[in-house]
Amino acid sequence: MATYGEVVEVRRLTPRMVRVVLGGDGLDDFVPTEWTDQYVNALFPPDDAPYTVPFDVDEARALAPELRPVGRRYTVRAWDGGARRLTLDVVTHGDVGRAGRWAARARPGDRLQFLGPSGGYAPDPEAGGHLMAGDESALPAIAASLERVAAGQPVVVVVVVDDEEHHVALESPGDLEVRWVHRADAAPDDRGQLLRAVAGCPLPPGPVQAFVHGEANEVRALRRHLLGERGIARERASISPYWRRDHTDEQWRQVKREWLADWERDVPAPAATDA
Repeated sequence: MATYGEVVEVRRLTPRMVRVVLGGDGLDDFVPTEWTDQYVNALFPPDDAPYTVPFDVDEARALAPELRPVGRRYTVRAWDGGARRLTLDVVTHGDVGRAGRWAARARPGDRLQFLGPSGGYAPDPEAGGHLMAGDESALPAIAASLERVAAGQPVVVVVVVDDEEHHVALESPGDLEVRWVHRADAAPDDRGQLLRAVAGCPLPPGPVQAFVHGEANEVRALRRHLLGERGIARERASISPYWRRDHTDEQWRQVKREWLADWERDVPAPAATDA
């Protein structure tokens, strides 16, 4: 059975982030995961598709390539099981990108079909502290994760955005420190702001659990720094590139597998030892 939601509310949080709340009977079978970075794979039919939401995914994928739905991942900002409401906070870039364009134009009554949810990260209540870093694309997962940090647990958040207009409210039962980094304060071609901000940031007492997601090359530089220089154990780090500058979603998908294989060489995994 297809899982889909009907838009019941749309609200702009920042100049580039839109909150879309879904409801309706299509969410009756939605089962959330245990992860705070959980996401759904939204399916967008092309404008001239001979089907509408809800549709049979297998049948739609068997059509000619130009008629197949295109998948895009959305982080689940919140799920209200009692009200059966699914909240998605979506970064938009004007009329660029299928997912962001849909969110920017979404109106009550619109429908969105998706697969999932899935995920793989949640704050460890036994960690000595937490580091969460990224850009706008990571904010929904960071915000959801902060709500699950244990009371009083140290947590440092470092986020790069355009300027103060792009801040969102971040709250946590943990001992929270938020550092906003503004692109407006640097040269247009400066890609090292996030790395410098994290490198200059004292980490909570170890062992530290890290969540770092966002633009591919910025995330890669942070991965080298955190695993290779700051000594954070890779099994305690959720680090992933959501997007890549100067690449469309499709271009990034085409090169992502090879790119990820290459970044594994940046910080080789420790050699196995005999017991």
